[in-house]
Amino acid sequence: MATKHANLTAEQISFNDFKNEVLKDYKIARLSRECSLLGRREVLTGKAKFGIFGDGKEVPQLAMAKSFKNGDFRSGYYRDQTFMMAIGELNPQQFFAGLYAHADIKIEPMSAGRQMGGHFATHSLDENGDWKNLTQQKNSSSDISPTAGQMPRLLGLAQASKIYRNVKGLENFTDFSDKGNEVAWGTIGNASTSEGLFFETINAAGVLQVPMVMNVWDDEYGISVHAKHQTTKESISEILKGFQKEKDTNGYEIFVVNGWDYVQLIDVYNRASEIARTHHTPVLIHVKELTQPQGHSTSGSHERYKTPERLKWEKDFDCITQMRNWILNFELGDGNGGSLKFVDSEEELINIEKSAKKEVSAAKRNAWNSYLNEIKVELISAGNLFERIAKKSSNGTFITKYKNDLEAIIEPVRKDVLVACRKVLRYLREEHFAEKIELQNFIKNATKNAEIKYSSHLISETSYKTTNVTPVKPTYGAEENLVDARVIMRDNFNEILSKHPEVLIFGEDAGYIGDVNQGLEGLQEKFGELRVSDTGIREATILGQGIGMAMRGLRPIAEIQYLDYLLYALQIMSDDLATLRYRTFGKQKAPLIIRTRGHRLEGIWHSGSPMGGIINNLRGIHVLVPRNMTQAAGFYNTLLEGDDPALVIECLNGYRLKEKMPTNIGRYKTPIGVTETLKEGSDMTVISYGSTLRIVQETAKDLSQVGIEIEIIDAQSLLPFDINHDTVKSVAKTNRLLVIDEDVPGGASAYLLQEILENQNGYQYLDSKPQTLTAKAHRPAYGTDGDYFSKPSAEDIFEKVYEMMHEVNPNKFKSLY
Repeated sequence: MATKHANLTAEQISFNDFKNEVLKDYKIARLSRECSLLGRREVLTGKAKFGIFGDGKEVPQLAMAKSFKNGDFRSGYYRDQTFMMAIGELNPQQFFAGLYAHADIKIEPMSAGRQMGGHFATHSLDENGDWKNLTQQKNSSSDISPTAGQMPRLLGLAQASKIYRNVKGLENFTDFSDKGNEVAWGTIGNASTSEGLFFETINAAGVLQVPMVMNVWDDEYGISVHAKHQTTKESISEILKGFQKEKDTNGYEIFVVNGWDYVQLIDVYNRASEIARTHHTPVLIHVKELTQPQGHSTSGSHERYKTPERLKWEKDFDCITQMRNWILNFELGDGNGGSLKFVDSEEELINIEKSAKKEVSAAKRNAWNSYLNEIKVELISAGNLFERIAKKSSNGTFITKYKNDLEAIIEPVRKDVLVACRKVLRYLREEHFAEKIELQNFIKNATKNAEIKYSSHLISETSYKTTNVTPVKPTYGAEENLVDARVIMRDNFNEILSKHPEVLIFGEDAGYIGDVNQGLEGLQEKFGELRVSDTGIREATILGQGIGMAMRGLRPIAEIQYLDYLLYALQIMSDDLATLRYRTFGKQKAPLIIRTRGHRLEGIWHSGSPMGGIINNLRGIHVLVPRNMTQAAGFYNTLLEGDDPALVIECLNGYRLKEKMPTNIGRYKTPIGVTETLKEGSDMTVISYGSTLRIVQETAKDLSQVGIEIEIIDAQSLLPFDINHDTVKSVAKTNRLLVIDEDVPGGASAYLLQEILENQNGYQYLDSKPQTLTAKAHRPAYGTDGDYFSKPSAEDIFEKVYEMMHEVNPNKFKSLY
């Protein structure tokens, strides 16, 4: 096998070039292994918190890197350090900077220390938040820890190539694709293929036929659990044989290869790349007989669960050991009676190994010093300030002790410096001198810098942030044109699809029938099956399609049929989409729009208002709750001008209600993070959103008849909420507050109370206890009565408002009960 490959290579390039390539790969493998070995030591000595490394997976990742082209994307997991080194996107010093959590994106380019080591990414955005030319670089989407969580996104990264190849109007999007010739490469551990997300993605990619190469690194274990407890037949490739592509069918090409066989691996990866890149056929590569020399992570030892025989086998079949043996034993006749070798003696490999060890040791030392020196500058500055303060303070003895204790810390963290400063400030609470002000400013500046280092980029901080979009109100003709509200949605989406060739809409029933509520009626026929498409019943990968395509410059609108079904995709939304910009320090984005519908339907599974859970799990995604379709359509128009991801929840019972058709359909824009006052009043501020708001409006008429005028505010947007603080202005006028919500007690109502009372300081204007009126703690029972007795009704609202006014003026508002 080796000779055959060498002969083929010799026909293409000189043997010396081949030799240099092999030795270069060996050097990268050794560098990566030394990083793993030394990285574990750094964790066990306390310099780093946790370590999870790619030792034992080096050789297949070298092979994968050889077939990985500019424009391609990786969606992998925390074992892929060798691959990142091989494509030139990770060096040993950056590896250790990640291990130490160096909070500087220029030094630790993967996440600026926000993720533990082993989580890799490249930069898709420049300093201004503008897209870079993704076709001129090798790309890695940012890793997440949840096992198999990288799979749904992988599907979308691959589908983007299909869209760029086949959809007209995208010819000028050359910064994102070269005619759809890019491959999305996935990596996963064999045990994690047990996750449902893996199977859901495999099935979807087989249906869609997208250029995806799925790599399974198989070392027979998932942490301590053997494959016999993980996978039927102990082999993922065996149980996926039914996905094998056959004549006139969709499906996969499947390869099985040993992870220690350098030559075979290169051949397999070349073939897989060609199949996926040229034919857009997905490929599964099952890489077997890999090892994990240091066990799963720094949290345990694999000697506890592997037999002596297994440990010996792992030592003998370590992929680097096998590659080393192959290099040493390689010999090929040159046709002149001589022989061609990679090395003349083992000493050459020993020198490579020594060089790698020395390079990694220096990188570790440089990374640690770079991390530590930055903090020591702050520590020295604080210590000098303490010394000056001690001379003036009556508590100088205590302050001097803090100075000495701080300076005695050999390996400080930022926390140590700030803790000491804040404790010293306590001793100065009754003293006044210039150095105290200097200390206060030191603390404020340190806190401000920490905000940037550890809390920035949750949402867009660029000129494209959605809250910067200038609102445009809907306009209407002289004659009132009342239509079913779903027609407004349909016509607005028609305008969007006409203006934006990069927009795609997809979901269950979204294509052929135009969605279950006819908001997309006729649009698939007009714009084609790739732009308005049906999907299988698989919410997590619907979201994944959207995330991946959004990361490659498209503007997908992913439809989840009902809000309750969002729970199937909540993990992907929370762990991947919501954190993407944050965990890359603003260097990647996925401006995905998620369309769904909910509120006020009937029954446990279609009641559609788990808003408290949603807003607490989705920080980093806008959550928008329009009261009608006019507002909802305006949100879509606004979002397409910004670059933040968002969830738009349409009112499920509003599609057949009549609304006035705007004359500027497709052009008006609903502001995000802005409330709207629907009715002015002097007695009480009532805030709600979605379908319940209509009940509040109806009840206001009944309240007026008994002399109570409520001011009604539509929240419209929960994340962000009321950035102009208009709600508190209303509370300042009425001095009373009621939050009405169809979520469970303590859900979105508690969030809104905190926003208004604490963040907007509304508490200072209250003359009565602020109250909430929510649904019951359970989900609604089925039917009209289920809704009436489970969620706030018009009578509930009337009586709650009346009861609050009775407390204010019991003589005027006699008790009802």
